[in-house]
Amino acid sequence: MVLISVMYPSDSGTRFDMGYYLKSHMPLVSQRWSSKGLHDYTVLKGVGAPDGGAPVYQVVANLRFESADAFKKAASEDGPEIFGDIPNFTDSQPVVQISDFAE
Repeated sequence: MVLISVMYPSDSGTRFDMGYYLKSHMPLVSQRWSSKGLHDYTVLKGVGAPDGGAPVYQVVANLRFESADAFKKAASEDGPEIFGDIPNFTDSQPVVQISDFAE
């Protein structure tokens, strides 16, 4: 099991349509990738930094995948559709990280 973190920076002036993201984009991700190794996902909305400043990331989506290979295969098959949908909800460029669960 791996965790895919898709993190959207909270750069000044960026646009992020949370309604579209939750009602359209993430259901699309789930629909396309659930049969390809996606177990579940959570969406976190950044609200601030410990010093009271802005959060580093305005949104972080954590997707639990069967394996890194399963994610890479799913992304190669459906990436154009899923990644092509990003401009519909943000002008921010996401940062993607693949992580293992510590044992």
